[in-house]
Amino acid sequence: MRPRVGITLGDCAGIGPEIVDLALKADRVPKSAEYKIVGKYPDCSLGQPTRETARAAAAALEEAVTLARRGELDAVVTGPIHKARMYEAGFKFPGQTEFFAERCGVKNFAMCLIGGKLTVALVTTHIPLREVPNTLKQSEIARVGLLLADFLRRRSKNAPCIAVAGLNPHAGESGRLGREEIEIIAPAVEELQSKIENRASRIVGPISPDTVFHRAAEGEFDAVLCMYHDQALIPLKLHAFHGGVNVTLGLPFPRTSPDHGTAFAIAGKGLARPNSMIAAIKLAVDLTQRE
Repeated sequence: MRPRVGITLGDCAGIGPEIVDLALKADRVPKSAEYKIVGKYPDCSLGQPTRETARAAAAALEEAVTLARRGELDAVVTGPIHKARMYEAGFKFPGQTEFFAERCGVKNFAMCLIGGKLTVALVTTHIPLREVPNTLKQSEIARVGLLLADFLRRRSKNAPCIAVAGLNPHAGESGRLGREEIEIIAPAVEELQSKIENRASRIVGPISPDTVFHRAAEGEFDAVLCMYHDQALIPLKLHAFHGGVNVTLGLPFPRTSPDHGTAFAIAGKGLARPNSMIAAIKLAVDLTQRE
């Protein structure tokens, strides 16, 4: 059976409809899948989001997750939303990742991003930077690391090598620049290595954040487990700004999205690139074939 992939447009005042149209017309999306645009969208002025466009985006998400849970979709690809407008329309989640996890009743989930030669997963996500040290826990690092290892295993027959980034400069400099590496991250690395299914897999770290992404891009590591949002997103977007993909780990079905926003300023001007949407569709199809 051909995989059925549902695609939401996000906020239709942004570039979502444009990049979806360009992606589906391109010869670079898999022809082995069936694609369905999910949701009903109002007429709107491009570049001018309203509560109506936000409500339509939220309703499309609800429809997509319902169809996927019923088995009528094998994967979901979501277009970019405008969170401020979504909150005004009653959306109560930090992002689409958390929305899908809650609607699927999943507690064990994580945010992962892929772009170019980098794959990164996040231990903490949408919280203020000053809260990260107190939020960071050994159990959470191990939990997300196991999800990442399983994701890599499903995508490749080779045993993965995952680098665990430190939190502090120079990975704490043996405790002189912070003790999180010694007291939390290093024990989590040991726990991960003991729990991982494939004993040939390697979990290494904590590694200094200022070198780990270069080493990963050079092929030394298959992925980097990151401690906070921008630690992961800055190198990923610098490395593959137009081709990054967000994927939610732990859901009962693949869910991906382009790793960029609504770009209201360029909506309808012929400037939007569909590369990230194409990559998101490709990954969604690929994951349905590896379930």
